[in-house]
Amino acid sequence: MLNIADTLYDWCREARPFALATVIQVSGSAPLPVGTALAVDADGAVVGSISGGCVEGSVYELCQQVLTDGGTPARARFGYSDDDAFAVGLTCGGEIDVLVQRVDPADRSHLTDVLDAVVQGRPAAVAQIVDGPEALLGRTLTVLGDGSAYDGTVGSEREDRAVAAQARALLRTGRTARTEVGGDADTCPEKLSVLVHTHAPRPRMLIFGATDFAAALSQAGSFLGYRVTVCDARPTFATPARFPYADEVVVDWPHRYLADTEVDARTAVCVLTHDAKFDIPLLRLALDLPVGYIGAMGSRRTHDHRMEALREVGVHEDRLARLRSPIGLDLGAHTPEETALSITAEIIAHANHGTGLPLTRGTGPIHRPIPSALASALLTAV
Repeated sequence: MLNIADTLYDWCREARPFALATVIQVSGSAPLPVGTALAVDADGAVVGSISGGCVEGSVYELCQQVLTDGGTPARARFGYSDDDAFAVGLTCGGEIDVLVQRVDPADRSHLTDVLDAVVQGRPAAVAQIVDGPEALLGRTLTVLGDGSAYDGTVGSEREDRAVAAQARALLRTGRTARTEVGGDADTCPEKLSVLVHTHAPRPRMLIFGATDFAAALSQAGSFLGYRVTVCDARPTFATPARFPYADEVVVDWPHRYLADTEVDARTAVCVLTHDAKFDIPLLRLALDLPVGYIGAMGSRRTHDHRMEALREVGVHEDRLARLRSPIGLDLGAHTPEETALSITAEIIAHANHGTGLPLTRGTGPIHRPIPSALASALLTAV
Protein backbone atom coordinates (compact mmCIF):
# COMPACT_ATOMS: atom_id res chain seq x y z
CA MET A 1 0.00 0.00 0.00
CA LEU A 2 2.71 2.45 0.95
CA ASN A 3 4.44 1.95 -2.41
CA ILE A 4 1.75 4.22 -3.88
CA ALA A 5 1.36 6.55 -0.90
CA ASP A 6 1.70 9.77 -2.92
CA THR A 7 -1.31 9.08 -5.15
CA LEU A 8 -3.42 7.52 -2.39
CA TYR A 9 -2.79 10.60 -0.25
CA ASP A 10 -4.10 12.85 -3.05
CA TRP A 11 -7.15 10.64 -3.52
CA CYS A 12 -7.88 10.63 0.22
CA ARG A 13 -7.59 14.41 0.43
CA GLU A 14 -10.06 14.67 -2.45
CA ALA A 15 -12.37 12.12 -0.72
CA ARG A 16 -12.16 10.01 -3.87
CA PRO A 17 -13.23 6.35 -3.33
CA PHE A 18 -10.93 3.72 -4.78
CA ALA A 19 -10.37 -0.01 -4.90
CA LEU A 20 -7.14 -1.23 -3.35
CA ALA A 21 -5.56 -4.50 -4.47
CA THR A 22 -2.85 -5.73 -2.09
CA VAL A 23 -0.46 -8.67 -2.35
CA ILE A 24 -1.14 -10.44 0.96
CA GLN A 25 0.83 -13.64 0.42
CA VAL A 26 3.58 -14.89 -1.88
CA SER A 27 4.48 -18.50 -2.62
CA GLY A 28 7.56 -19.42 -4.62
CA SER A 29 9.02 -16.90 -7.02
CA ALA A 30 7.10 -13.66 -7.49
CA PRO A 31 8.18 -10.30 -8.90
CA LEU A 32 6.99 -8.08 -6.02
CA PRO A 33 6.83 -8.58 -2.24
CA VAL A 34 3.96 -8.83 0.23
CA GLY A 35 2.39 -5.42 0.84
CA THR A 36 2.76 -4.18 -2.74
CA ALA A 37 -0.46 -2.61 -3.98
CA LEU A 38 -2.37 -1.37 -7.01
CA ALA A 39 -5.32 1.01 -6.80
CA VAL A 40 -8.11 2.02 -9.17
CA ASP A 41 -10.43 5.00 -8.65
CA ALA A 42 -14.05 5.36 -9.79
CA ASP A 43 -12.94 7.08 -13.01
CA GLY A 44 -10.76 4.13 -13.94
CA ALA A 45 -7.42 5.78 -13.15
CA VAL A 46 -4.88 3.22 -11.98
CA VAL A 47 -1.70 3.49 -9.97
CA GLY A 48 0.82 0.87 -8.88
CA SER A 49 1.61 -2.68 -9.88
CA ILE A 50 1.45 -6.02 -8.11
CA SER A 51 3.11 -8.38 -10.59
CA GLY A 52 5.23 -6.40 -13.00
CA GLY A 53 2.47 -6.58 -15.61
CA CYS A 54 1.40 -10.20 -16.05
CA VAL A 55 -1.81 -10.16 -13.96
CA GLU A 56 -2.60 -6.46 -13.85
CA GLY A 57 -5.45 -6.72 -16.37
CA SER A 58 -7.39 -9.20 -14.27
CA VAL A 59 -6.73 -7.31 -11.07
CA TYR A 60 -7.90 -4.09 -12.71
CA GLU A 61 -11.21 -5.76 -13.65
CA LEU A 62 -11.60 -7.13 -10.13
CA CYS A 63 -11.02 -3.65 -8.69
CA GLN A 64 -13.75 -2.20 -10.91
CA GLN A 65 -16.10 -4.99 -9.86
CA VAL A 66 -15.49 -4.32 -6.15
CA LEU A 67 -16.12 -0.61 -6.67
CA THR A 68 -19.37 -1.35 -8.51
CA ASP A 69 -20.64 -4.07 -6.16
CA GLY A 70 -20.73 -1.81 -3.14
CA GLY A 71 -17.49 -2.69 -1.47
CA THR A 72 -17.54 -6.38 -0.53
CA PRO A 73 -13.85 -7.41 -0.41
CA ALA A 74 -12.71 -10.06 -2.88
CA ARG A 75 -9.72 -12.41 -2.91
CA ALA A 76 -7.92 -13.93 -5.84
CA ARG A 77 -4.92 -16.19 -6.38
CA PHE A 78 -2.72 -15.95 -9.43
CA GLY A 79 -0.16 -18.49 -10.55
CA TYR A 80 1.43 -19.88 -13.70
CA SER A 81 -0.76 -22.39 -15.56
CA ASP A 82 1.04 -25.41 -17.04
CA ASP A 83 -2.02 -26.36 -19.06
CA ASP A 84 -2.43 -23.00 -20.69
CA ALA A 85 0.63 -20.82 -20.93
CA PHE A 86 -1.58 -17.95 -22.05
CA ALA A 87 -3.82 -18.13 -18.99
CA VAL A 88 -3.70 -15.27 -16.57
CA GLY A 89 -0.83 -16.05 -14.25
CA LEU A 90 2.72 -15.47 -13.20
CA THR A 91 5.18 -16.61 -15.80
CA CYS A 92 7.89 -16.58 -13.12
CA GLY A 93 6.32 -19.72 -11.66
CA GLY A 94 5.19 -18.39 -8.27
CA GLU A 95 1.79 -17.64 -6.80
CA ILE A 96 0.40 -14.51 -5.20
CA ASP A 97 -2.74 -14.01 -3.13
CA VAL A 98 -4.44 -10.66 -3.63
CA LEU A 99 -7.04 -8.91 -1.49
CA VAL A 100 -9.18 -6.29 -3.23
CA GLN A 101 -11.24 -3.90 -1.11
CA ARG A 102 -13.10 -0.64 -1.53
CA VAL A 103 -11.72 2.32 0.40
CA ASP A 104 -13.94 5.32 1.13
CA PRO A 105 -11.65 8.06 2.49
CA ALA A 106 -14.56 9.81 4.19
CA ASP A 107 -14.97 6.76 6.42
CA ARG A 108 -11.24 6.29 7.04
CA SER A 109 -9.79 9.68 7.90
CA HIS A 110 -6.92 7.97 9.74
CA LEU A 111 -5.59 6.80 6.35
CA THR A 112 -5.15 10.40 5.23
CA ASP A 113 -3.07 11.13 8.31
CA VAL A 114 -0.82 8.10 7.94
CA LEU A 115 -0.34 8.65 4.20
CA ASP A 116 0.58 12.27 4.92
CA ALA A 117 3.21 11.03 7.37
CA VAL A 118 4.65 8.66 4.76
CA VAL A 119 4.73 11.36 2.08
CA GLN A 120 6.58 13.62 4.54
CA GLY A 121 9.09 10.85 5.24
CA ARG A 122 7.99 10.18 8.82
CA PRO A 123 7.72 6.63 10.23
CA ALA A 124 4.23 5.15 10.10
CA ALA A 125 2.42 1.81 9.92
CA VAL A 126 -0.91 0.57 8.56
CA ALA A 127 -2.31 -2.69 9.91
CA GLN A 128 -4.71 -4.33 7.46
CA ILE A 129 -6.89 -7.36 8.26
CA VAL A 130 -6.30 -9.82 5.42
CA ASP A 131 -7.87 -12.96 6.87
CA GLY A 132 -10.45 -13.58 9.56
CA PRO A 133 -14.18 -12.95 10.00
CA GLU A 134 -15.73 -11.59 6.80
CA ALA A 135 -17.03 -8.53 8.62
CA LEU A 136 -13.49 -7.49 9.59
CA LEU A 137 -11.78 -8.22 6.29
CA GLY A 138 -9.95 -5.19 4.90
CA ARG A 139 -10.33 -3.05 8.01
CA THR A 140 -7.34 -0.87 8.87
CA LEU A 141 -5.69 0.64 11.89
CA THR A 142 -2.79 3.08 11.78
CA VAL A 143 0.16 3.88 14.04
CA LEU A 144 2.28 6.98 13.59
CA GLY A 145 6.00 7.12 14.18
CA ASP A 146 6.14 7.82 17.90
CA GLY A 147 3.85 4.84 18.56
CA SER A 148 2.07 6.66 21.39
CA ALA A 149 -1.40 6.19 19.91
CA TYR A 150 -3.29 4.44 17.14
CA ASP A 151 -6.25 5.39 15.02
CA GLY A 152 -8.92 3.45 13.15
CA THR A 153 -10.50 0.20 14.27
CA VAL A 154 -10.43 -3.46 13.30
CA GLY A 155 -12.93 -4.72 15.84
CA SER A 156 -13.38 -4.55 19.58
CA GLU A 157 -11.13 -2.49 21.84
CA ARG A 158 -9.21 -5.63 22.79
CA GLU A 159 -8.67 -6.55 19.15
CA ASP A 160 -7.57 -3.01 18.36
CA ARG A 161 -4.99 -3.08 21.17
CA ALA A 162 -3.62 -6.44 20.05
CA VAL A 163 -3.28 -5.34 16.42
CA ALA A 164 -1.76 -1.99 17.41
CA ALA A 165 0.86 -3.83 19.49
CA GLN A 166 1.90 -5.90 16.47
CA ALA A 167 2.03 -2.77 14.31
CA ARG A 168 4.27 -0.98 16.80
CA ALA A 169 6.60 -3.95 17.06
CA LEU A 170 7.03 -4.18 13.28
CA LEU A 171 7.34 -0.41 12.95
CA ARG A 172 10.29 -0.47 15.34
CA THR A 173 12.10 -2.89 13.03
CA GLY A 174 10.95 -1.17 9.82
CA ARG A 175 9.59 -4.44 8.39
CA THR A 176 6.41 -5.01 6.39
CA ALA A 177 5.12 -8.46 7.31
CA ARG A 178 2.07 -10.62 7.83
CA THR A 179 1.39 -11.73 11.39
CA GLU A 180 -1.26 -13.59 13.37
CA VAL A 181 -3.22 -12.02 16.21
CA GLY A 182 -5.74 -13.45 18.66
CA GLY A 183 -7.53 -16.74 18.66
CA ASP A 184 -7.36 -16.90 22.46
CA ALA A 185 -9.08 -15.32 25.42
CA ASP A 186 -6.01 -13.38 26.50
CA THR A 187 -5.69 -11.14 23.44
CA CYS A 188 -8.85 -11.33 21.34
CA PRO A 189 -11.26 -14.21 20.63
CA GLU A 190 -11.17 -13.90 16.85
CA LYS A 191 -8.07 -15.16 15.09
CA LEU A 192 -6.93 -12.47 12.69
CA SER A 193 -4.26 -12.45 10.02
CA VAL A 194 -2.85 -8.94 9.84
CA LEU A 195 -0.63 -7.44 7.16
CA VAL A 196 1.34 -4.57 8.66
CA HIS A 197 2.65 -2.08 6.11
CA THR A 198 5.53 -0.05 7.55
CA HIS A 199 7.42 3.00 6.42
CA ALA A 200 10.53 3.37 8.53
CA PRO A 201 14.24 2.82 8.28
CA ARG A 202 15.68 -0.01 10.33
CA PRO A 203 16.42 1.04 13.91
CA ARG A 204 20.07 1.66 14.67
CA MET A 205 22.33 -0.18 17.07
CA LEU A 206 25.49 1.80 17.77
CA ILE A 207 28.20 -0.36 19.32
CA PHE A 208 31.24 1.45 20.69
CA GLY A 209 34.36 -0.63 21.25
CA ALA A 210 35.84 -3.05 18.70
CA THR A 211 35.97 -6.09 20.99
CA ASP A 212 34.99 -9.74 20.77
CA PHE A 213 31.83 -8.84 22.69
CA ALA A 214 31.06 -6.23 20.03
CA ALA A 215 31.46 -8.85 17.29
CA ALA A 216 28.92 -11.13 18.98
CA LEU A 217 26.56 -8.23 19.69
CA SER A 218 26.73 -7.02 16.09
CA GLN A 219 25.61 -10.46 14.91
CA ALA A 220 22.74 -10.55 17.43
CA GLY A 221 21.70 -7.00 16.53
CA SER A 222 21.70 -7.79 12.82
CA PHE A 223 19.55 -10.87 13.48
CA LEU A 224 17.01 -8.68 15.31
CA GLY A 225 16.76 -6.29 12.36
CA TYR A 226 18.97 -3.45 13.53
CA ARG A 227 21.28 -1.44 11.27
CA VAL A 228 24.47 -2.05 13.17
CA THR A 229 27.42 0.33 13.40
CA VAL A 230 30.65 -0.55 15.23
CA CYS A 231 32.83 2.43 16.13
CA ASP A 232 36.29 2.53 17.69
CA ALA A 233 39.14 5.02 17.58
CA ARG A 234 41.72 2.26 17.01
CA PRO A 235 42.09 1.39 13.30
CA THR A 236 43.92 -1.85 14.08
CA PHE A 237 40.81 -3.27 15.73
CA ALA A 238 37.98 -1.50 13.87
CA THR A 239 38.08 -3.42 10.58
CA PRO A 240 35.23 -4.82 8.47
CA ALA A 241 36.89 -8.25 8.50
CA ARG A 242 36.46 -8.47 12.28
CA PHE A 243 32.80 -7.43 12.12
CA PRO A 244 31.17 -9.15 9.12
CA TYR A 245 27.66 -8.70 10.52
CA ALA A 246 27.95 -4.93 11.00
CA ASP A 247 26.48 -2.65 8.35
CA GLU A 248 29.36 -0.25 8.85
CA VAL A 249 32.60 -0.11 10.81
CA VAL A 250 33.81 3.39 11.70
CA VAL A 251 37.24 4.51 12.88
CA ASP A 252 36.66 7.62 14.98
CA TRP A 253 36.54 8.81 18.55
CA PRO A 254 33.17 7.50 19.85
CA HIS A 255 31.81 10.79 21.16
CA ARG A 256 32.79 12.61 17.96
CA TYR A 257 31.05 10.03 15.79
CA LEU A 258 27.91 10.06 17.95
CA ALA A 259 27.72 13.86 17.78
CA ASP A 260 27.58 13.74 13.98
CA THR A 261 25.30 10.73 13.40
CA GLU A 262 21.52 10.47 13.21
CA VAL A 263 19.64 8.86 16.12
CA ASP A 264 16.02 8.54 17.20
CA ALA A 265 13.85 6.99 19.91
CA ARG A 266 14.48 3.48 18.51
CA THR A 267 18.29 3.76 18.62
CA ALA A 268 20.22 1.48 20.99
CA VAL A 269 23.60 2.77 22.19
CA CYS A 270 25.86 0.03 23.57
CA VAL A 271 29.14 1.17 25.12
CA LEU A 272 31.60 -1.72 25.31
CA THR A 273 34.83 0.30 25.30
CA HIS A 274 35.44 -0.23 29.02
CA ASP A 275 37.86 2.70 29.01
CA ALA A 276 37.11 5.96 30.82
CA LYS A 277 38.78 8.16 28.22
CA PHE A 278 36.23 6.88 25.70
CA ASP A 279 33.29 6.13 28.02
CA ILE A 280 32.88 9.44 29.85
CA PRO A 281 32.69 11.88 26.91
CA LEU A 282 30.59 9.37 24.97
CA LEU A 283 28.06 8.75 27.75
CA ARG A 284 27.92 12.43 28.66
CA LEU A 285 26.68 13.10 25.14
CA ALA A 286 24.51 9.98 24.75
CA LEU A 287 22.55 10.68 27.93
CA ASP A 288 21.43 14.00 26.43
CA LEU A 289 20.18 12.45 23.18
CA PRO A 290 16.64 11.16 22.39
CA VAL A 291 17.71 7.52 22.05
CA GLY A 292 15.72 4.54 23.30
CA TYR A 293 18.42 2.61 25.13
CA ILE A 294 21.85 3.37 26.59
CA GLY A 295 23.94 0.62 28.18
CA ALA A 296 27.56 0.43 29.28
CA MET A 297 29.72 -2.60 30.01
CA GLY A 298 31.73 -3.01 33.18
CA SER A 299 31.78 -4.44 36.68
CA ARG A 300 29.79 -2.88 39.49
CA ARG A 301 32.99 -1.25 40.73
CA THR A 302 33.59 0.17 37.24
CA HIS A 303 29.99 1.35 37.20
CA ASP A 304 30.41 3.22 40.50
CA HIS A 305 33.56 4.97 39.27
CA ARG A 306 31.85 5.78 35.96
CA MET A 307 28.83 7.33 37.70
CA GLU A 308 31.08 9.54 39.84
CA ALA A 309 33.04 10.64 36.80
CA LEU A 310 29.82 11.52 34.96
CA ARG A 311 28.61 13.54 37.93
CA GLU A 312 31.91 15.40 38.01
CA VAL A 313 31.44 16.51 34.39
CA GLY A 314 27.96 17.83 35.16
CA VAL A 315 25.57 15.02 34.23
CA HIS A 316 22.40 15.33 36.35
CA GLU A 317 20.80 12.45 38.23
CA ASP A 318 17.74 12.34 35.98
CA ARG A 319 20.05 11.72 33.04
CA LEU A 320 22.11 9.12 34.90
CA ALA A 321 18.89 7.20 35.62
CA ARG A 322 18.68 6.40 31.90
CA LEU A 323 21.95 4.46 31.92
CA ARG A 324 21.68 0.65 31.97
CA SER A 325 24.90 -0.31 33.70
CA PRO A 326 26.23 -2.93 34.09
CA ILE A 327 24.74 -3.63 30.68
CA GLY A 328 22.42 -6.60 30.08
CA LEU A 329 20.17 -8.94 32.03
CA ASP A 330 21.49 -11.39 34.62
CA LEU A 331 21.66 -14.58 32.55
CA GLY A 332 24.89 -15.77 34.11
CA ALA A 333 26.61 -15.00 30.81
CA HIS A 334 30.34 -15.58 30.35
CA THR A 335 31.13 -15.84 26.64
CA PRO A 336 30.78 -12.97 24.14
CA GLU A 337 27.82 -14.79 22.56
CA GLU A 338 26.05 -15.27 25.88
CA THR A 339 26.73 -11.65 26.78
CA ALA A 340 25.28 -10.51 23.45
CA LEU A 341 22.08 -12.41 24.28
CA SER A 342 22.02 -10.78 27.71
CA ILE A 343 22.32 -7.30 26.18
CA THR A 344 19.74 -7.82 23.43
CA ALA A 345 17.34 -9.38 25.93
CA GLU A 346 17.56 -6.22 28.02
CA ILE A 347 17.02 -4.02 24.95
CA ILE A 348 13.89 -6.00 24.02
CA ALA A 349 12.55 -5.95 27.58
CA HIS A 350 13.21 -2.21 27.89
CA ALA A 351 11.48 -1.42 24.59
CA ASN A 352 8.42 -3.54 25.44
CA HIS A 353 8.26 -2.68 29.17
CA GLY A 354 8.92 -6.35 29.95
CA THR A 355 9.94 -7.48 33.41
CA GLY A 356 12.85 -9.67 32.36
CA LEU A 357 11.58 -12.33 34.78
CA PRO A 358 11.09 -16.01 33.84
CA LEU A 359 7.61 -16.54 32.40
CA THR A 360 7.05 -19.29 34.99
CA ARG A 361 7.11 -16.60 37.69
CA GLY A 362 4.52 -14.42 36.00
CA THR A 363 0.74 -14.50 35.69
CA GLY A 364 -1.70 -13.47 32.99
CA PRO A 365 -1.16 -13.42 29.23
CA ILE A 366 2.33 -14.01 27.85
CA HIS A 367 1.85 -11.69 24.86
CA ARG A 368 0.77 -8.38 26.34
CA PRO A 369 -0.14 -5.40 24.16
CA ILE A 370 2.72 -2.92 24.07
CA PRO A 371 1.83 0.08 26.29
CA SER A 372 0.51 2.92 24.18
CA ALA A 373 2.78 5.34 26.02
CA LEU A 374 5.91 3.43 24.98
CA ALA A 375 7.61 6.13 22.96
CA SER A 376 6.61 8.95 25.26
CA ALA A 377 8.01 6.96 28.19
CA LEU A 378 11.30 6.52 26.38
CA LEU A 379 11.46 10.23 25.71
CA THR A 380 10.34 11.37 29.16
CA ALA A 381 13.80 10.88 30.57
CA VAL A 382 15.42 12.91 27.77
